[in-house]
Amino acid sequence: MARRGNEQEAYGAVGRSEWMDVDWQEHLRWVRVKDRWMNVVELGEGPLMIFIHGLSGCWQNWLEQLPHFARDHRVIAVDLPGFGQSEMPAEPISMSHYADTIDALMTELQIDAARIVGNSMGGFIGAELAIRYPARVERLVLESAAGLSIESIRTERTQGLRHRAENIVFFNLGWLASRSHAVATRPRLRAALLLLVAAHPARLPAALAVEQVKGSGKPGFSDALEAMCRYPLRDRLQQISCPTLIVWGDKDRLVPLKDAAIFERLIPDSRKVVYDDTGHVPMMERPARFNRDVRAFVQEAPGDEQPAPHERSHAP
Repeated sequence: MARRGNEQEAYGAVGRSEWMDVDWQEHLRWVRVKDRWMNVVELGEGPLMIFIHGLSGCWQNWLEQLPHFARDHRVIAVDLPGFGQSEMPAEPISMSHYADTIDALMTELQIDAARIVGNSMGGFIGAELAIRYPARVERLVLESAAGLSIESIRTERTQGLRHRAENIVFFNLGWLASRSHAVATRPRLRAALLLLVAAHPARLPAALAVEQVKGSGKPGFSDALEAMCRYPLRDRLQQISCPTLIVWGDKDRLVPLKDAAIFERLIPDSRKVVYDDTGHVPMMERPARFNRDVRAFVQEAPGDEQPAPHERSHAP
């Protein structure tokens, strides 16, 4: 067992994770949103936090966060339409549609505003929500957020084809893993499955990896990828008025680290933290550090002058 001081910098969970002792069936529910059923998990009481997964993701992407923040928050994680167990949307998939969907979900659940946490495409959607519905977002966490470099797919053919190929490989591996428990539980196959998103996939817990593949092979993938490529975000980031925390891994293979600096420069009230030796999913790769940084950020009172997280997290 690692010492407490080392837990904050550990790669992956230390010891038995809280999520493994939660009866998740008690917290799952169907919510009718925009004439379609959405799969939603909800637990805890207190200030609202909503977690939004990325491309090829599902609500299980946040297993290391939900029980932690549910200690003193009401936490909600969703399967976006076309992903996880949620139905495909009635209208074509777009980033603006997904932001509208989160807004409609909040109305359905009688939520006025929340702290929004999004990974990759979920960060893109969180930013779009903050732009379109600023009153809905009290604080915003952009974790390895898409929306900037992906725009180049429209104009830079070589880079675009490479990015598209990587995503297709990840999609197909995820599809295979969702039909074969062995793919996710054997270290070498798990490493291949998560290679594009994690810096050290073989070091992630097998049980967590098994849960992640439940978001793969879903019908919304291709349309969502195309939607991200054709929807510009950069020129509207200055419209985000809420405090924003930007979290990145320095070994992110899908969204380049330079995007973190651009988000920080263009969003007026923002700050960034970069984790060393970390890939595209810091919430799984550095769960203790991620939870600590996000908790400190979301619990700041308006106007508080809190020190920003360290620019970089040095890990063994």
